[in-house]
Amino acid sequence: MRLSIIIPVLNDAASLASLLEVAQAWRAAGHETIVADGGSRDGSAEIARPLCDELVVAPRGRASQMNAGAEAASGEALLFLHADTRLPADAPAAIVDALDAGAVWGRFDIRIVGRTRWLPTVSRMVNWRSRLTGVATGDQAMFVRRDVFRRLGGFADLPLMEDVEFSKRLRALGAPACLRGPALTSGRRWDRHGAWRTILLMWRLRAEYFLGADPRRLALRYGYAPRDE
Repeated sequence: MRLSIIIPVLNDAASLASLLEVAQAWRAAGHETIVADGGSRDGSAEIARPLCDELVVAPRGRASQMNAGAEAASGEALLFLHADTRLPADAPAAIVDALDAGAVWGRFDIRIVGRTRWLPTVSRMVNWRSRLTGVATGDQAMFVRRDVFRRLGGFADLPLMEDVEFSKRLRALGAPACLRGPALTSGRRWDRHGAWRTILLMWRLRAEYFLGADPRRLALRYGYAPRDE
């Protein structure tokens, strides 16, 4: 099974080159890497072009960028990987094994990396919640069979919570494969704003989303600036 590894980027030059260097071994094994740029101004596209199989440009926003990357993909399965997340070297093989065993989709446990001493506890809480609810977030490196992704219409074009919304639709087809990994993801937000303050904000935003709040308003509170329609 061939994977298409889709990396949405927006001004991620600082972390993109090292990720794509790691991905060269995956390309050598037959998988493809697609970088979906949302209009970076820091040279991300120039860094990506010689190190990926395809560079696509899409309207800013992870959902629209990941959908554009998926549209260009030729692999039987899609892996959505943030530029500041690092997977084990054997991650593609683990994904293929999970899908060959019958899973429709899945994600990795995470380990948040940063200075804040509470991050190991936060990581365990995130992994526990994900296993309990069957909901994954983007920094958990979600993967899905390409035919299923297309049948469901891909990610909803939301400025925030597109991963949670897609997880809910995938969950109706089956529980996610929960791979131990871990996926190492940046804890810079936690370091900058404090662990418990960030936890409370995320819980509040998720609760408001489930109660029907406007995702654009939630994105602004989270620190994202949704693009103008």
